[in-house]
Amino acid sequence: MSMKLYITDPSPYARKCRIVLRERGLADRCEELRVDPYASDPTLVAANPVAQVPALVTEDGTVFTDSPLICAWLDAHGVSGDALIPPGDAQWPVRRLETLADAGLEMGVKWVLEKRRPEAERSPTWIARWQAGLIRTLDALEAMDMDTARPDLGIISAGVLVTWLDFRHPEVDWRSGRPRLVALQTALETRTSFVETSPR
Repeated sequence: MSMKLYITDPSPYARKCRIVLRERGLADRCEELRVDPYASDPTLVAANPVAQVPALVTEDGTVFTDSPLICAWLDAHGVSGDALIPPGDAQWPVRRLETLADAGLEMGVKWVLEKRRPEAERSPTWIARWQAGLIRTLDALEAMDMDTARPDLGIISAGVLVTWLDFRHPEVDWRSGRPRLVALQTALETRTSFVETSPR
């Protein structure tokens, strides 16, 4: 039995997991299954009761949900490439960076969902709050030192965030005044794992 990863192509959280699969040499051991979370796809619900992607079913049938947990499990079981989460205290800067990038994604996803509501039901107050949180997150990421020559899970998460913004929020000018993030995206999006998982 091969592993199964339930995904949607636009999901940045699923993309993180798909990148880790490729970076750690596990892609040929995992079937990527495209599902519709909004339709409560029965196969997805069977793996994850809240009907969210990503969800991973391992070879022994164990289910993992939530991208940080899935990525950590995949990294721990990688068969090639460098570990994306280092051991010991070296993991904490990586975890901090991953958490910050994921928080930026959360702001952006909430904004997307709000824009999908009927215009009369949208909350300008909440949209403004999520936009502000996203911008502050980008500024915090820009201030961090990220070595793209050896990407870890934190760096990957930051790269996933900015490319997802191009996809879902093209009106956000995240590049202006953030040369580190621009360089980060340029470097990461040439990697095979990124090219093969480009959002669409």
